[in-house]
Amino acid sequence: MNAEMRLEDAMQVVGSYAEGKLMAGRIDNVGVMLFNQPAKRNAVSIEMWEGVSETLDLFAADKDVRVVVYAGAGGKAFVSGSDISQFAARRNSAEANAEFARLTGRGRSKLATFPKPSIACIQGYCVGGGIAIALQADLRVAASDAVFAIPAARLGIAYGIEPMERLVALVGPARARLMLYTGRRFTAAEAFTMGLVEVVTTPGHDVVQESVDLARTIAENAPLSVLATKFTIEQVLKDTGARDVDGVTEHVRRCMDSADYREGRTAFTAKRKPVFVGA
Repeated sequence: MNAEMRLEDAMQVVGSYAEGKLMAGRIDNVGVMLFNQPAKRNAVSIEMWEGVSETLDLFAADKDVRVVVYAGAGGKAFVSGSDISQFAARRNSAEANAEFARLTGRGRSKLATFPKPSIACIQGYCVGGGIAIALQADLRVAASDAVFAIPAARLGIAYGIEPMERLVALVGPARARLMLYTGRRFTAAEAFTMGLVEVVTTPGHDVVQESVDLARTIAENAPLSVLATKFTIEQVLKDTGARDVDGVTEHVRRCMDSADYREGRTAFTAKRKPVFVGA
């Protein structure tokens, strides 16, 4: 069996934050946001959240980055939640938690509104706030031995509306209650059955390689078309009165007037692979 792909080795580093605990990288047209604190199962500190914001700004502005993969370093965890070592000093009361939310809010907001397609590559533990991060991705690919849990009830904490809304939208209210009331661990197979992840790799299959391959497949398609799809689906999920119908119309217009649409038609007629440039 071939050695498993390590994003730490495969990507070109284009940004480093929180003393290297959050890394930004590139593999061709695929951006990588790598949580790089394996000694703590990639638990996310306040400083790392600032790196999340900077990384997503970098990728949003880079026209050559068409898809972004979120992943954890070390192969043992995606993200195991917030760095609990900061809780005693930074999240020891409701007032302190509000300040924590303010300090991490910019990064969370950038995750929620990132305009390009994103994939969460989940190895090992995906726990608590790690699930909240994975839920912000458009797609989730999990290793067959990945482990999922939301142990809020075991810590005595609670989540706000936004992460709960995304969880309930994916798994439904009953399964969300099961996860949160019990705080127990769920297998990758259980996560797939409940709709928490879209893909589970077969045992022995490299989840990192599969995630990058999926990202490359998306990146090879017409970027304007993919962006239009992401935007339109987001509008469909909103209440009718809150939908940006004009924005959807503009995305359609841009696609129909694009060079990529002409390239797609020409390539189809010529029975060759199209080469899209995002214009």
